[in-house]
Amino acid sequence: MKTFSTFLLLLSVAFLACLPGCKSDGSGQSSVTEEEAPKEKVAVPKFDRDSAYAFVEKQVGFGPRVPNTEAHRQCRQWLAASFRQYGAEVIEQDFQARAYTGATLNATNIIARYNPQATRRIMLAAHWDSRPFADSPLNTDRKDEPILGADDGGSGVAVLLEVARQLQANPIEMGVDLILFDAEDYGESGGDNAESYCLGSQYWSRNPHVSGRQRPKYGILLDMVGAEGARFPKEYYSMQFAPQLVNKVWKLAQNMGYGNYFVNDSGGGVTDDHYFVNTIARIPMIDIINRPVGAQTGFGEYWHTHNDDMDIIDPRTLRAVGQVMLAVVYREANGEF
Repeated sequence: MKTFSTFLLLLSVAFLACLPGCKSDGSGQSSVTEEEAPKEKVAVPKFDRDSAYAFVEKQVGFGPRVPNTEAHRQCRQWLAASFRQYGAEVIEQDFQARAYTGATLNATNIIARYNPQATRRIMLAAHWDSRPFADSPLNTDRKDEPILGADDGGSGVAVLLEVARQLQANPIEMGVDLILFDAEDYGESGGDNAESYCLGSQYWSRNPHVSGRQRPKYGILLDMVGAEGARFPKEYYSMQFAPQLVNKVWKLAQNMGYGNYFVNDSGGGVTDDHYFVNTIARIPMIDIINRPVGAQTGFGEYWHTHNDDMDIIDPRTLRAVGQVMLAVVYREANGEF
């Protein structure tokens, strides 16, 4: 009887210990939900398009953000300080990369972490460097000079900075990693070596700042998301690696009234940062990138030219992309995405 009583006592203790963190999933097994279930739902905040526009303007004010330049160094300091100001834990992942020209690039991936202890996480990303040459076939002068990259680099970063500002003002329990990849745009134009681009995301994918249970569930890359009349088709590699995520994001955007930006057309494949996150880090990541219809280069006419300045940035486009990103983050945190 003593053995049986002890068994009952132990069984009762085990049952009571399980109550706070277990639930039945209908299969006869219990699953821990403390980390998975949000304790309190948080409404999706409003994306401030004027704030995002000012963030683009600030980056352009430094000049071209090309690795190994003073403008690059100053912008890095400002970006890291801004994320810290908005309550993030910041990792500055320094690395050296060999460019296709033979130059050694001193570069830095900037990682802003919210709720770094959380295991339920997603990631949003953009590249923060700008093109060292104005080598578009549409460009006729100053081809050897670096470009400002207001849209190609600046716009995606601006959206993530505004997301960071909103995460501080409207905190959630889910983990969010905002990653700014460096040395994305120092690749060989017209060559077959696609790996000459996206050096920062290649480095991060081989040396991620997280592992195991803290690996993000998925990622979303923003590239050229600020131009007037931008058009975001469903990019080919995104559909190959994460078709369900693409369709969910596009449906959400269309339901929010942004169907004129997020179109159901199929887009060609772009060897962008998401490609290496998918193929090296094995984290599903999609790319939101502007692909105008009938564009000679496949991108906007300003792409890789000196016309990529503040004149082509439209706050309405920044708001469309930014509001969708906030909806994804907060709906995911609320268990509704």
